[in-house]
Amino acid sequence: MTSAPSQTGLAARAPEMLSVLRIVSALIFTLHGSQKIFAFPPSEQTPPLASLMGVGGLLELVGGLLLLVGLFTRPVAFVLSGMMAVAYWAFHAPGNLFPTLNGGDAAILYCFVFLYIFVAGPGPWSLDALMRRR
Repeated sequence: MTSAPSQTGLAARAPEMLSVLRIVSALIFTLHGSQKIFAFPPSEQTPPLASLMGVGGLLELVGGLLLLVGLFTRPVAFVLSGMMAVAYWAFHAPGNLFPTLNGGDAAILYCFVFLYIFVAGPGPWSLDALMRRR
């Protein structure tokens, strides 16, 4: 009986790169939330917390931090993916369907990156993976 060959080269680093994708995406996403909630980095856009944009900012901030550390990754990624789909169709698409013209490219990218993370999981560099090992 033969065993499957082990991965070599770049393919062997795919699990770690999944973690890198999650961490970098979450870090940038978290900044969108901190800008809406704490006006950091400085922004003129500081919506009230009880508004749709305020709730979006809270989801960006809290969800982004959870994804950053890889805690409850799959459910958080699912919620954030849906949030970004809604953001695109509710706020960007009505102005123009083309993302390059309506400013919705980031919403589309976040939607599908988070959908991928929901399916693929957090990767090895995460609190979820650490808790599974114990």
